Amino acid sequence: MAEKHEPQMENPQMSMSIWLDELKQKLNHMDDAEILEHRMGTGSSVYLLYINTLIDSERLNEVIIQPLHRSTDDTVSSGIINSEFSEIISIEDAEQKIMQGFILLYDSVNDQWLGVQLENPLGRAVEPSQTETVIYGAKDSFSEQIDKNITMLRRRLPITTLKTESFTIGSLSKTKVVLMYIDGIINPEFVSIARKKIESVDFDQFLDSAQLAAFIEDHNHTVFPQFLQTDRPDACAYALGEGKLTLLVSNSPFALICPITLFHLFQSPEDYFLRWPVASFLRLMRYGSFIISLTMIPFYVALTTFHYQMVPLPILFVLLESRSKLPFTPFVEGLFMIVTLEIIKEASLRMPTKTSQTLGVIGGIVIGQAAVEAGFASKVLIVLMGISAIAFFLVPNYQMTKSMVLLQVFLLILASVLGLPGIVVGLIGILAHLHALTSLGQPYLAPLSPFYGKDWIDLFIRGPLIWMKTRPSNLKPLQKWRQEKMKK
Repeated sequence: MAEKHEPQMENPQMSMSIWLDELKQKLNHMDDAEILEHRMGTGSSVYLLYINTLIDSERLNEVIIQPLHRSTDDTVSSGIINSEFSEIISIEDAEQKIMQGFILLYDSVNDQWLGVQLENPLGRAVEPSQTETVIYGAKDSFSEQIDKNITMLRRRLPITTLKTESFTIGSLSKTKVVLMYIDGIINPEFVSIARKKIESVDFDQFLDSAQLAAFIEDHNHTVFPQFLQTDRPDACAYALGEGKLTLLVSNSPFALICPITLFHLFQSPEDYFLRWPVASFLRLMRYGSFIISLTMIPFYVALTTFHYQMVPLPILFVLLESRSKLPFTPFVEGLFMIVTLEIIKEASLRMPTKTSQTLGVIGGIVIGQAAVEAGFASKVLIVLMGISAIAFFLVPNYQMTKSMVLLQVFLLILASVLGLPGIVVGLIGILAHLHALTSLGQPYLAPLSPFYGKDWIDLFIRGPLIWMKTRPSNLKPLQKWRQEKMKK
């Protein structure tokens, strides 16, 4: 179950010295755990408990050891005057804090436990996004440190209405989840639904935001993502301003944005930095590429299997010559090339960076040429596969590109059985499935279905920013207008 940081009070009559033996037992067989007894200047003893690999060792001597040794008072808190203390009020709280990079101090004179946070600032520098690259726009991206990620968003939205709610999920991983939204803009129903979903999560380990999405999404048995996963702070800030919410997960550089629609998967942050005619043209190209990549190979299989009479005679001669020596049916030929292409793409992703590009180029050329000469694929199919593969990469969302492969195979099977009517039936089935999906309870095809005419200015095209005076109607925001004079 999701847990919040609300430690329970132990029996106040129980001496806190008993905790020392219990904590020693819990830290047994942990080579990086340290339990030290330090003598203060007054002669009294202070016990220090910490995990070496979780704390900043350089600051330990400077912030705690030396001030304690110089102290002329029996009170630990008065000896360490430059540090912020948190009082430990339960053994569970002590165990949790020591695993979060705290130094636990037991003052035997006053029978008191205190915690000082000296967490090791382990992390990488702020780097450009590797999954959503843009020419124009911000060059920073999220990292695995959740506090830094929150800082990036607060710098972009320096307002007190940007709220954060923290949760802890996973009985083993103790993963921190931060729910962020702008109070006064977002529909409170979204926050309530997200909060209930997170609190109902019951699993032992969460290592990435995608795992959290699997537990809180509305539909588990679909290939379409219901959360927009991004590592770009500017994309999250824009979504928050529209009336969406953002979920940050510790140790994961990818945030979750919801609710979303299908059309958000075809939008790029760069759309809002380019001139609106250019951005609109690029967005229309993505939608067109999506249709081409899904239907081009199934259309080829349908024509060569059932509807060759529809092909113009000059093109038919080319197809006949290309397929005259092939031993396989168009379906087997198409499926073979789709699987081969996916193998090359996956191998390119897993290989070291300097060799992956070479593998992709050489693999595509050599295997394609060899397949034609060996009689496993026709020249026409090789050309169509190349166009389809390039069209795949125009979709900016990586999760969506992986889903498109399964949709392509689905349409390929229908085309091999029913021909062109099979493709039509498959597309209708996909639309019906999309119509039944929701993201955080909101329709997945909005503003197309249900229809919100004003939202079309940022749907298939990206209209001028000066025309976008209102937030998306399908989000039902509390603050509709984006202009101060209209708010008044």
